[in-house]
Amino acid sequence: MSVVDAIVPDASTQETLRVMFVHAHPDDESSKGAATMARYVDQGAEVLVATCTDGSRGDIQNPGMETAPHPKRDMAGARRQEMDRAAEVLGVQQQWLGFIDSGLPEGDPLPPLPAGSFAVQPLEIAAAPLVRLVRAFRPHVVVAYDENGGYPHPDHIMAHRVAVEAYHAAGDPDRYPGTGAAWEPSKLYYDCGMSLPRMRALRDAAREEGLQIPNLGWIDAWLDSKAEPLHIPTTRIDCGEWFPRRDDALRAHRTQIDPDGFFFAFPAELQRRIWPYEEFVLIHSRLGETVPETDLFAGLR
Repeated sequence: MSVVDAIVPDASTQETLRVMFVHAHPDDESSKGAATMARYVDQGAEVLVATCTDGSRGDIQNPGMETAPHPKRDMAGARRQEMDRAAEVLGVQQQWLGFIDSGLPEGDPLPPLPAGSFAVQPLEIAAAPLVRLVRAFRPHVVVAYDENGGYPHPDHIMAHRVAVEAYHAAGDPDRYPGTGAAWEPSKLYYDCGMSLPRMRALRDAAREEGLQIPNLGWIDAWLDSKAEPLHIPTTRIDCGEWFPRRDDALRAHRTQIDPDGFFFAFPAELQRRIWPYEEFVLIHSRLGETVPETDLFAGLR
């Protein structure tokens, strides 16, 4: 039995709602939409994370892991173990698309991306494994990054492109032959995880309440440096109850996530009280008008 065959829904659960989240690297699933995923798992939906790359070119971001031997010897292997743990915490299924991390180029001019890496693949090659996965898992909803990749990492931009391609192509039996029977998802969303209104609301509340937040000045500078988002959210998921699961999943990615860093700057209690949501924008629907929404499955239940 192939890996894809293993995630085909059972005939007895054909009416179970299914959502697929497409992410560039291991750890992205825990920083974008993780509480929403945990909520849907607990409510009986099937949730699948498609991870495009192996994360092998990620740098160690956690000072506590700088001397750990495993990631220095085998970063991809270390991140695979971290991904397994994060998926267990969230309760989601997870599949690798099998591509090599492109890395984040630095310098002026920027160097070329590594040969054979995800971001330099022709679109048809990069999208084929995801089309196969969509046809096997049969999601009703697909969640992707926006056109800028959420932020302009080349793998994030390619993850956006392959997700959009697979969403539109998987239902056409004449496209991507040999990748399974056609399946047409009903809705496509972009993640709005790095929400500037959310960060402003948390910052302002922390100041008003006199909380001592490390690096609050850095957060001010970060907010000032950001352009307004490409899309205005249409869909707000109330998932504050699942923030602890999100945070535990983040901490599972020990090489990439500093437990004293940016993602944990604001107390969990403040987050649940001021902004207990994750947000998405509905980009395409085959169900007609459903926005504004409080459910990714609006129109499907």
